[in-house]
Amino acid sequence: MIESREDYNKHYKHSVDNPRKYWQEYSKNFMWKNSPEKILSWNFNDPDIKWFEDGTLNITENIFERNIKNKDDTAIIWEANNPSESNKEYTYSELFDEVCTFANVLKKNGVEKGDRVIIYLPMIPEAAISMLACARIGAVHSVVFAGFSANSLSDRINDCSAKVVITSDGNFRGSKVINVKGVVDEALKNSDCVKNVLTVMRTGSDIDMVKGRDLWYHEESKLVDNICTAEEMTSEDLLFILYTSGSTGKPKGVVHTCAGYMLYAQFTFENVFQYSRGDTYWCTADVGWITGHSYIVYGPLLTGAKTILFEGVPTYPDASRFWKVIDKYKVNQFYTAPTAIRALQSYGEKFIRDSDLSSLKVIGSVGEPINEEAWNWYNDNVGKNNCPIVDTWWQTETGGIMISPLPNIIDCKPTYATLPLPGIQPVLLDNQGNEILENNVEGNLCIKYPWPSILRTTYGDHNRCRETYFSTFKGYYFTGDGARRDENGYYRILGRVDDVINVSGHRIGTAEVEDAINLNKEVIESAVVGFPHEIKGQGIFGFIIIKESEKEIDYFSSIRETVNKYIGPIAKPDQILIVPGLPKTRSGKIMRRILRKIASNQFDNFGDISTLLNPDIVEKIISNYKKLSK
Repeated sequence: MIESREDYNKHYKHSVDNPRKYWQEYSKNFMWKNSPEKILSWNFNDPDIKWFEDGTLNITENIFERNIKNKDDTAIIWEANNPSESNKEYTYSELFDEVCTFANVLKKNGVEKGDRVIIYLPMIPEAAISMLACARIGAVHSVVFAGFSANSLSDRINDCSAKVVITSDGNFRGSKVINVKGVVDEALKNSDCVKNVLTVMRTGSDIDMVKGRDLWYHEESKLVDNICTAEEMTSEDLLFILYTSGSTGKPKGVVHTCAGYMLYAQFTFENVFQYSRGDTYWCTADVGWITGHSYIVYGPLLTGAKTILFEGVPTYPDASRFWKVIDKYKVNQFYTAPTAIRALQSYGEKFIRDSDLSSLKVIGSVGEPINEEAWNWYNDNVGKNNCPIVDTWWQTETGGIMISPLPNIIDCKPTYATLPLPGIQPVLLDNQGNEILENNVEGNLCIKYPWPSILRTTYGDHNRCRETYFSTFKGYYFTGDGARRDENGYYRILGRVDDVINVSGHRIGTAEVEDAINLNKEVIESAVVGFPHEIKGQGIFGFIIIKESEKEIDYFSSIRETVNKYIGPIAKPDQILIVPGLPKTRSGKIMRRILRKIASNQFDNFGDISTLLNPDIVEKIISNYKKLSK
């Protein structure tokens, strides 16, 4: 573990001067069936990236068998949605038994190495257990956030040709009960690849069970034992697929492989959070996102940490929930999203005033750039001006944290992610692809050298991976973000430069939302953009052309309901403006920069609009916006 600024400087220099040697040395911390000798081969133009390709291992052996001496340590604490419900705790030994049992249930039902398994579960222990069970037997898991609609779920099932879906009967979400199994049933009307649905009982809700397809996990688990030999995997075998939005309507399946992801998840967890044995760590994310993969499940468990799995929401039963959980378990490292911070900030200090929070040593931020006001509130009220804030920047595609302060090692600066971790070589490029060498500049954030957990491809469509990440600037991985570098070399992430909106820390493609809106029978065409939102960071603003109608229609509710049906509630537009047309170039491309400015209540400096097919439409849209604002 890096322990000082001098130590960081040495690590970083070594990692840049000789990356292969640096990661080869770190790889010796792990349990290999065959130790690798070929450390790295790469080509960003293809792209073709392989780490430790002649090594073999299993990631779960590095969680359980490698840490056997710590088998009686607590691995997972599960905090239920309702604080009156008893929590569950699993030691590493108990968790191992559960993982092997689940793995054997999968094997009993025909799941083999390489098969794809969709996990559509709330934040219950089986969410983590099923991920590890897949990894144990070499199946590829693809976790889908259990708030996505049936349509979004079926898209993901079909894209990876999943053999099994793991779900629950229902889900407690605050005061609501969600019919999770019903969503799966609806999704499978459009899928024919799934052989079995394995259902975990959580709410006791009445559900339909399709004979020959649907199985209760609690019944199946009684038919197997808890001994399961780990499947030997090559370093570059698939570990998981995680779908993320892009600038086209179809979500892309980001592929992460076994060894490189494993190394980097542990490396970043132990260094960014400065975890010590016996600490209690809590990341409030959902396992449906990459944060849950890397910093609830794999990173902490590889390190032998005690990690909290939280089913609830920050405002249920009231806005003191986070702070009560921290005090209840004496949490030492706390990792959450700016959206949650801003939401809790809006309630004032009354819900946090009576909390102790003195156990905290590190507090973190993830998912989007944190604004200065929220940073200061977090620092003053949660950290008590005594906890470093690790404002982390990374992506689904990077697999792990790329730029972040290291607590008590790299000084924090509000709104700045600060410095790259060892092994990460960021650069700023101008729009022509020239590297900007000086400081106090802004540019396109790119990475010029591979790190172990870089995505390998997008599932079933390698060309899309090439086009999305490696074609804009030849020889670089393009993050899609703009960034500023200050006089000290600190990086501040400025947000997306492509057609992706960051809503509550989750990337949503504009095309995906537009495709859903256009399925509404009253809509002719739509365009959506991001706009500043005081809680979510960015909200979704829809500009909608509608059909003529003599009926009174609540377009706002109707369109939001359509988006909820086809994607899920996270993608529902926050604002909708009915417009007579959209600003398009003569080639038919929507000029989104104009719409972004209007959505942000800015009506000047549109730049050159002479290339528009219909320049006068801009004033008409502005006029409609001003009427809406009144």
